[in-house]
Amino acid sequence: MSGRGRLALCALAATLMSAGALVPLVEPVLWLLQAGLMVAVMSAVGALARRVPLARALTVVLQTVAALVMLTVAFTKEEALFGFVPTPEVFTAFADLLTSGADDVGRYAIPAPATDGIRLMLIGGVLLIGLAVDAIAVTFRSAAAAGLPLLALYSVAAGLSGGAGGWMWFLLAAVGYLLLLLAESRDRLSQWGRVFSGAPSAPARFPAGPNASGRAPVRTGRRIGVVALGVALAVPAVLPALDGGLLADAGRGTGAGSGGGGTISAVNPLVSLQDNLNQPEDREALRYKTNAKNTQDLYLRIMALDRFDGTSWRFSQRAVEDVPDRLPGPPGLRSDVGTTEVTTNVSAAGWYRQNYLPMPYPATKVKISGRWRFEPTGRTLVGDRGQSTRGAQYEVASLLVNPTREQLASAPEAPSALRREYTQVPAILPDEVKQTALRVTKGAKNDYERAVRLQDWFALDGGFTYNTEVDSGTGVTAITRFLQNKEGFCVHFSFAMAAMARTLGIPARVAVGFTPGTPQSDGSMSVGLRDAHAWPELYFEGVGWTRFEPTPSRGSTPDYTRPEAPADGPTDPSSPDASTSAEPTVAPTASETGCPAEARRLNECDVAAADAATPPTDSGIPVGTVISVVLGSLAVLLLLLLPLLWRTRVRARRLGSGGRTPQDAASRTLAAWREITDTAWDHGIPPDDSQTPRKAAARIVRLGGLEGPPAEAVHRAAGAVERVLYAPDPQPEAGLAEDARLAGAGLRDAAGRWTRLRALLVPRSSVRVVWAVSGHWSALTDRWEARRAGLAAGWSATTARLRLSRQRG
Repeated sequence: MSGRGRLALCALAATLMSAGALVPLVEPVLWLLQAGLMVAVMSAVGALARRVPLARALTVVLQTVAALVMLTVAFTKEEALFGFVPTPEVFTAFADLLTSGADDVGRYAIPAPATDGIRLMLIGGVLLIGLAVDAIAVTFRSAAAAGLPLLALYSVAAGLSGGAGGWMWFLLAAVGYLLLLLAESRDRLSQWGRVFSGAPSAPARFPAGPNASGRAPVRTGRRIGVVALGVALAVPAVLPALDGGLLADAGRGTGAGSGGGGTISAVNPLVSLQDNLNQPEDREALRYKTNAKNTQDLYLRIMALDRFDGTSWRFSQRAVEDVPDRLPGPPGLRSDVGTTEVTTNVSAAGWYRQNYLPMPYPATKVKISGRWRFEPTGRTLVGDRGQSTRGAQYEVASLLVNPTREQLASAPEAPSALRREYTQVPAILPDEVKQTALRVTKGAKNDYERAVRLQDWFALDGGFTYNTEVDSGTGVTAITRFLQNKEGFCVHFSFAMAAMARTLGIPARVAVGFTPGTPQSDGSMSVGLRDAHAWPELYFEGVGWTRFEPTPSRGSTPDYTRPEAPADGPTDPSSPDASTSAEPTVAPTASETGCPAEARRLNECDVAAADAATPPTDSGIPVGTVISVVLGSLAVLLLLLLPLLWRTRVRARRLGSGGRTPQDAASRTLAAWREITDTAWDHGIPPDDSQTPRKAAARIVRLGGLEGPPAEAVHRAAGAVERVLYAPDPQPEAGLAEDARLAGAGLRDAAGRWTRLRALLVPRSSVRVVWAVSGHWSALTDRWEARRAGLAAGWSATTARLRLSRQRG
């Protein structure tokens, strides 16, 4: 294969390997096969254009036209002339599809369905990157610069997917780029002289001859690439504090291994909250059963956002530790506050991926398998080293805290350190926020009354409207706009109330998670994407972090914020309430199936009852996705096993029985000797074709550490080869196949474990396949060149005869 042809193949491979990072964004992944086929056709068009040859700019134009025709056939052939010729209507249809795709991107959560608009964006983007890589690396011969479009493709995909897949997609993209660089380097070296693709001529440390010197730079480049890639993958794993960059999972916790300590940091989880609320169809993410009498207060909390810098609310970097058998007591909770310990068994859907564990607050004990760490300040569990909730099943013991109004009203001042941290507001926060908070809470006697008035102002008295289509900005500008327009969803209500509480000196933060969900006929609760929610938590000394609900028509108003709320007596936090069973309930209670609390508050019980239909449930992973994953896994496994399968087949053919003629006997002898030399090569002893069989056998025995029967078998095979090559009348040798097997067994016994494993799975001698294919391709191109030259000569001769005939005529 020519250098430019090899470079084109590597450019194609690099593009598709980088495009793999887009797989987590959309399901099913059949679009990637379509994109790969189109990129391959476009690369073939470029190869043919360069073969002619055409001008560089014309080659790129021709590839662009080919890409446009393929996109036309795939998406807008009804508007095209003859079904493939682009017309103005085609470009109008493309614009409509792109607009629809942009709307779908804003509507669906990841993984999104493969709508026509999204498919056009993905396939068109991969084609554009493939065109850029092929043009830069192959047409204009600058492979290093082709890394920029590849990096852009991977970076966009990794950013949109939140790092899903992590190191695997980075590894694929990096290997593709390295292949491209190595192909260009080999092509450049070949211009200085022939680079032999045979085995090294000698195993000496200092290579001799053109063969060794020609391959040394290529081997050095490969080693540098492998070392650089290994460092890029190993350093982030060894230094867990480096949780940024291309290898970091968005929102993923990083710890210090299995021991204690370490830190976690998170991105803002509210990026996907609005997408979840705007899903056209609900999708079950969690299902749970609990022995709680009433689930209206059983919010599934994921994390708390405790730092407000003026642009957004964020999750602070915190120290993590191993998950204790029983979690420490909630901060600020006194023993005289009424509590009931309940048990909740949760099952996460197979598609739901979250690095933080949704669970009731405050949890006292968690039973879950996997690599999970505990963050004490926020009382959250975070996955370590890629651990997520996907398909997780776990049990949580938690407290239902039931303070009285009097206990909240008489709460003493919070500790000074806690007040300093959780009452901070940015200097750029407009005075209007504090002035509004003071006006709403005017006349309140304590922090509890101020908090209740803020909640009721947002939920009931302030004239606010719930709307998920409003821009979900979280900074001071968004809060100011929300207070003016009085329209938004849970993000705006919770952020605004928390910010206003902080201006009044009340410690506040924002929790993110799910509302309790919808009861099912089997007694379980179904939690879907539309149950995603955010709510403020305010701190009261003696009670701890306390939930409030300012968002109208969402969640439930806590009983301790209502005048008629009953005051439950205290119970021991370490034991369940006597009236509760140790097992989750089998059927929903009357309060679960009756009118929700927010509907009772807004006098909408009739509407709520009418809407209480059976909710959609998770239908599991789509069959198409399962089939695609299984077929993809089998394809990858087969690709990895190809060297092993090829080597096994070649060994069986070489050592099998052959014909009975002297020529067949000579072929069997040479095949057995080739098997011995290849087995030695697989175990780290490269062949040296410059040596005689006798010297080669001595070298294999010496370097392979062979003794006894294996060494004798190698020498017998070498003697048989010399007789076949040099004897005037060579006689058939018996037992050479057994000698080859004996030599192979000796080499395996003398080698280390890693050498044996590599010889089995990645045998070095399998490179002969590449050499054979390259040789066949060179022979084919040589024949084609000769035939073309002959046709050209014949055409010239015919033209000359015709010209001569015309002159004579």
